[in-house]
Amino acid sequence: MALAGSAWGRKRTSTVKVSTAETEAFSLYEAIGAFLAIHRLSADPAYYALAHEILSHPDGALARAVAVRTDGGVRLTQQDMAELGVLARTQPRDAPARPAEDALVAQLTMQLGDFSETVRSIHAETSDFGRDLIATAAAMRQADPASTRNYISELTAAMIERVRQAEARLAAAEQESEALRSALADARSDARQDPLTELANRRAFDEALSALAPHTPVIFALCDIDHFKRVNDQFGHAVGDRVLRAVGQTIAAESGSALVARYGGEEFALLLVGVDMDTATGIVDRARSAVAARRFRSRATDAPIGVVTISAGLAAGTAGETREVLCARADAALYQAKAAGRNQVLSAV
Repeated sequence: MALAGSAWGRKRTSTVKVSTAETEAFSLYEAIGAFLAIHRLSADPAYYALAHEILSHPDGALARAVAVRTDGGVRLTQQDMAELGVLARTQPRDAPARPAEDALVAQLTMQLGDFSETVRSIHAETSDFGRDLIATAAAMRQADPASTRNYISELTAAMIERVRQAEARLAAAEQESEALRSALADARSDARQDPLTELANRRAFDEALSALAPHTPVIFALCDIDHFKRVNDQFGHAVGDRVLRAVGQTIAAESGSALVARYGGEEFALLLVGVDMDTATGIVDRARSAVAARRFRSRATDAPIGVVTISAGLAAGTAGETREVLCARADAALYQAKAAGRNQVLSAV
């Protein structure tokens, strides 16, 4: 906000001609703000600096690392940004990128190794218990009753202390391992969710398709928002994002048990299992009708956005087919729906 009141900000709104460099700088500034907003990151100076590096060097290692982490609509987390900060300090710009999940896997593997070492150490101590018992039993056979009682008391106290220490080490190792497992589960969940719509992303969709038995009949549906560029151009990307989220959530709400994913841009994919083409077409058409019935308005100005519609193409196949093959057929049907006037559902022949 302070920028708008600065001399630089005043120059942009005055009649003075703005240089190309200033225009590019302002565009970068806006892009950084949008980047932080999309990924729900605060305007922390460290995040701003990393975003500046990422966006000003789109072919660098940081940009490629972001591309890996955000593939299919994944949102960056604060932990991702911390790891990207380490990457920025330790790797040149042309170094290969590594997914954030790999770092957690490596950390968990290391911790599980430490846990195994703790168990081996405790096992070794239990073996020592046996040797101590044998030695003490031999000593007690040669000792008088008073000495025997002392041996038993000392041995019992020593064994109790060893057990206490072993239990404490096991509990600490288990707690740390559980924390890492939880962090890994969260990272995997984030990696499979589109941050804007909170639907599954392409990675989650592809994994669900791959997990089905090879000959399982499936219907692949591809939905696209009609004339979405008009919404972005007329009302701005913030409004466009809210429309995307609302459309995605509406499709999901009307699609029953179907897996609904944001497939990229303004496209959504549905995976329907155990239904025939007529049933699948009815499900998708119900979602289309629900979207068309909504009336969107701009929050900032309360101006009506108008009717937003979707077109959809469906293709029948089996889980053994590649996603590319199914998607190509569904996309061909979607293209026909667009060409036929939009706001309709067609299936591949």
